[in-house]
Amino acid sequence: MLKKIMLLVVQGLLAVVPITLTIYALYWLITSVERTLTPIIPAQYYFPGLGVVTGIVLLFFAGLLVNAYVIKVLLRWGERLFERIPLVKTFYGAIQDAVNLINVGKQQKMQSVVSVQISDSIHLIGFVTNIEGGKTLFKDEEKIGVYIPLSYQIGGYTLYIDRSKVTPLDIDVESAMRIALTGGSQSKSDFDKPESKTD
Repeated sequence: MLKKIMLLVVQGLLAVVPITLTIYALYWLITSVERTLTPIIPAQYYFPGLGVVTGIVLLFFAGLLVNAYVIKVLLRWGERLFERIPLVKTFYGAIQDAVNLINVGKQQKMQSVVSVQISDSIHLIGFVTNIEGGKTLFKDEEKIGVYIPLSYQIGGYTLYIDRSKVTPLDIDVESAMRIALTGGSQSKSDFDKPESKTD
């Protein structure tokens, strides 16, 4: 009886925790944006939630600006400046890599989902990031760059591995990233999504 009660408690915990953490994360994000932007809003116009609305409007205009030629030039100049400053370039590069990792829509960074054979019975999910890197680094045309993400965190390893050890998987990048980052605890629907990858 006690074992059954504990099992139900654990099942309830597993059901509640993801929802609770998601709601808390959204609450933290909204309240943080609200506290940050409220001081720039005139008091006579302020009402609860206006900070979030202001943030969305600012992001919208930021999205418009980054597509302007002049802004693109300034951003590239800023990136080159950051990449020349010791320590700053390491910190900036890590953040940029994390953003690129999350933004799985950038197919030029992650060209296809593959299975990487570690041994006869062990395979890892990876993402082809560079098919020319092996030629430059190792003078080996058979080696390609494959990113292996770590489960439950942002991070991973970039392997340069022979093409013969890599097998393309019929799954889109976003679903594969979800599977990899959650340690494989995905639902069956993740395998049923249509193919969305590039060669």
